[in-house]
Amino acid sequence: MPDSFNQFDLNKQLLNAVEDLGYTSPSPIQEKAIPVIMQGHDVLGIAQTGTGKTAAFLLPILMKVKYAQGNAIRCLILAPTRELAVQINEAITELAKYTDLRHTAIYGGTGSKSQIEAIRAGLDILVATPGRFMDLYLKGELVTKSIQYMVMDEADKMMDMGFMPQIRRILEVIPRKRKNLLFSATFPEKVERLSQEFLEAPMRIEVTPQATAAATVEQELYEVPNFRTKINLLGHMIDKNIDLTRAIVFCRTKTIADNVYKFLERKVVKENDVRVIHANKGQNTRLNSINAFKEGSVKILVATDVAARGIDIQEVSHVINFDVPVIYEDYVHRIGRTGRANLSGVAITFMTPSEAYHVKKIEKVIRTEIPRKPIPSEVNIPETPFEESQEMLRAIDDQRKKEDPDFKGAFHEKKAKNSRPRTSKKHRHNKKKR
Repeated sequence: MPDSFNQFDLNKQLLNAVEDLGYTSPSPIQEKAIPVIMQGHDVLGIAQTGTGKTAAFLLPILMKVKYAQGNAIRCLILAPTRELAVQINEAITELAKYTDLRHTAIYGGTGSKSQIEAIRAGLDILVATPGRFMDLYLKGELVTKSIQYMVMDEADKMMDMGFMPQIRRILEVIPRKRKNLLFSATFPEKVERLSQEFLEAPMRIEVTPQATAAATVEQELYEVPNFRTKINLLGHMIDKNIDLTRAIVFCRTKTIADNVYKFLERKVVKENDVRVIHANKGQNTRLNSINAFKEGSVKILVATDVAARGIDIQEVSHVINFDVPVIYEDYVHRIGRTGRANLSGVAITFMTPSEAYHVKKIEKVIRTEIPRKPIPSEVNIPETPFEESQEMLRAIDDQRKKEDPDFKGAFHEKKAKNSRPRTSKKHRHNKKKR
């Protein structure tokens, strides 16, 4: 069967695991990447989130590593966030269930004792965030001489999060003779430089144009005048939309996320129907919230971008961008949380006047205009408070200055108009005497 997983030279253990997961035919990235990785090439994969890229690199690696052997790691998979590391490790558990391969995930934000115990017991595959990897390596807990495969997942996010120094140090302490796989949803210049640094004659696999949104996601945009209208519109959507069965609400900051969470918990949804995750939440709290959301006992997850790439939940009906992301590729990652595994989803964005600049930039990145929708008549649209209005005007000024360095700005002009020429102390003294 050419359109099934039987077309790849995978062993029975892996094919049985794939069948258990209900995968019938490979996704485009799997179809292109699996044979190339099996042939031993370095791979540069550009694939948006939700396209099945985790299985695209795991299946051939599991086939090559095959069975438990010795105590030293033979495959290292680097991920930018704790959530993504956990997700990849869970995927290994599912795909390697009929093998004796040993694996674990190590990441910061939690004690290292149990992670060290797992490493000392012997591992074939290690999933790690760069910081925790270097911590345990410097403590002498990691033996790297047997590493044959290195995978870097979500490379663009690693660059955005400033992991380049740790990655360079990791590349110095692992064997030079190894196979390398780099996967990224977008391919900005910094990722290109990274790929040139550590990939050898890679095969480039691109399954969709760079940074395009998934075809299964319906996008909508609402132009709102202020924060309070955003809150009212969000409450209305969650309360009145019967199709909204499981949603992630993305916020720009931890403070906004906490405020949105408190509002929803107090006024919109039943108790325990909403959770919030961001960098200030402990690792166990975050994982418990994600698991509750995955199981369906929590309907709404309010999150900052720390969670944008670490949640692989297939039945997310809606993603709501409460704030427009200012790292434009993050829009693709956020909305990629819905419309996964060929299911349809809806991505809704709220845009204030000062966020219009960022939406224009996002539309350039995704190469399409996001359809505008009118605010429902039942939604209360309050007046914009003076302070918020001033803040937005300042932001618009700053944006215009970025585009045109000669632009002085409305605030600058106002200040100039009210200012008086300065007089010297001597002149003021003489004037007083007169």
